[in-house]
Amino acid sequence: MINFNYETDFTLELEEQISSWVSNAIKEEGCKLEEINYVFCDDEYLHKLNVEFLNHDTLTDIISFDYCLGKIIQGDIFISVERVRDNAKDFSVSFNDELHRVIIHGVLHYCGYKDKLERDAKVMRDKENYYLQALKSL
Repeated sequence: MINFNYETDFTLELEEQISSWVSNAIKEEGCKLEEINYVFCDDEYLHKLNVEFLNHDTLTDIISFDYCLGKIIQGDIFISVERVRDNAKDFSVSFNDELHRVIIHGVLHYCGYKDKLERDAKVMRDKENYYLQALKSL
């Protein structure tokens, strides 16, 4: 089950389509979806979580709390809509493209992908691009 929650004045377009897309990606990665809660918020909300739980006094676009058990996927993914909007401008992409990238990025972490090392980040980016293309064909 995928749930979408809102702590800011934002509503995700096409929730059902996005939910199916994420579910299909999890299945394709050989995992089983239990539950993911997406929480869309603003910079202030996410900054508080970043300080409180990760001891990082910085702004970020996404924080995910991983409750996965092996290949059973479950967790909470917090996304700052403000940060995504700013990043989209910085990367010269549409807001929706950047939002979708962040949405799938969190899921790929749950599926076992890392992005701290350069080679791992490239694999992650390739997977993001693959699933972004899959979304466009839905």
